[in-house]
Amino acid sequence: MERKLVLLFSIVSLALIFGSCSRGSKGGDSDATGWQYNSQDWGGFEKLDYEGQVTGPNLVLIEGGTFNMGTSLEDVTYEWNNIPRRVTVSSFYMDETEASNSHWKEYIHWTKRVYQTYPQVWNDALPDTLVWREELAFNEPLVETYFRHPSYDDYPVVGVSWLQVQEYCKWRSDRVNEMLLMEKGILNANTNEQIDGENFNSKAYLAGQYQGSVRKNLPDLTSGGERQVRFEDGILLPEYRLPTEAEWEYAALALQGNQAASEDEVITDRRYFPWDGNTARYKKRDKYQGKILANFKRSRGDYMGMAGNLNDKASTPGPVRAFIANDFGLYNMAGNVNEWVQDVYRPMTSTTLSDAENHDLNPYRGNVFTELIRDEETGKPVEKDSLGRLKYRQVEDDTIGVRDNYRKGDVRNYKDGDVEEMVDYQYGISTLISDKSRVIKGGSWGDRLFWLSPGTRRYKDEDKGSRNLGFRCAMIRVGGETGNQDTSGNIFGAPAKKKKKRYK
Repeated sequence: MERKLVLLFSIVSLALIFGSCSRGSKGGDSDATGWQYNSQDWGGFEKLDYEGQVTGPNLVLIEGGTFNMGTSLEDVTYEWNNIPRRVTVSSFYMDETEASNSHWKEYIHWTKRVYQTYPQVWNDALPDTLVWREELAFNEPLVETYFRHPSYDDYPVVGVSWLQVQEYCKWRSDRVNEMLLMEKGILNANTNEQIDGENFNSKAYLAGQYQGSVRKNLPDLTSGGERQVRFEDGILLPEYRLPTEAEWEYAALALQGNQAASEDEVITDRRYFPWDGNTARYKKRDKYQGKILANFKRSRGDYMGMAGNLNDKASTPGPVRAFIANDFGLYNMAGNVNEWVQDVYRPMTSTTLSDAENHDLNPYRGNVFTELIRDEETGKPVEKDSLGRLKYRQVEDDTIGVRDNYRKGDVRNYKDGDVEEMVDYQYGISTLISDKSRVIKGGSWGDRLFWLSPGTRRYKDEDKGSRNLGFRCAMIRVGGETGNQDTSGNIFGAPAKKKKKRYK
């Protein structure tokens, strides 16, 4: 018995000795210095075992790739405003459906409840229901009912301008991030106290200008105390936004459903619509065979077919989850309502070789670079505004000129293929196009089949809405693409190298 106690004591002593020589908490070693990560004893540098971006509400991951962006049908309008060219789109997220009346009513409710001192904010967020008014048609009931009545809750919101949608995206980003912090047990629900500038804003929170009702912050491995969530923690999501024209067109075509079964980079056919074939009817031999695939105007005066055998069953917009989703799982990427995208409209897209080579990855026209306004003495962001948001300003042209990667400043009016030449768009004199013109895509319940092709494009002023125009949101994917990666993050499943421990 005595020998067993001595042996046990020796084992415990050895364990304590080796334990005292170890570096404390788990975390792994730095490949650069050999110091241990995530240990207060070793300086507290944190390296996360990041599992990947959380998929936000209603979003679908769109795996990126290359495709022919541009018109795939014969250009019956003879506008030649989207000549095909080969581009690549990085992986991103996109809403499964168009934004619905219910989504927008939730936004209105929050805005009215929170910005009590600023009723103009709520008033500016209201959709224009008068878009339904028509001088020679009896659409007046829709003025009162389409947005307000619960029977239309799951129908796409219309009558909202591009500018209104920008504010909606900001609101949605903050509400989703606030919910993530509450689900993580970091913040308590604080709906009764969030009035005016005291509401949660993602950027203000990260800048330390919003505290909220804290339940339990994260441990601070540098000081041993607690700290707020940082951007580097990977908890908060990027901003919701409108998709670029390239993203929208790529997601609508969903060419992944058109690849050869061998999984080679072979596309058997080009697509004219978000489905196979050149008509709007379902071709597979099952219970859906012959059914209409989208909500559109089939011919003059024919919005939904004959009574007793209606084709799309919607004389106006239909529910956001109507019809069959495309191969990315997105509903109504053709028909129902046109959709705003982020781009400024110009009558041509980049087609010359020199320009296309420089802008064939995530092409986009509309960048307006901004910078955070900081205090000159401390370098910290200045105090947030009365709505609880940090303050930004447009980057000055002289600042832009210092950099090699952007020297031109506002490039909305540079001529395609020749960035040294400016184009003067004389709005209302020789053209209806201006710096306020934004691209709309997808076709609607009131459009002919031609406009349902993802390559077609039109435009509308950013401060106007329409009864056949809605939107859906998108979000960047942070980090690598979604392709051939294993769980260890190695491309093509390459075996991970084992690290040798040099310290104990």
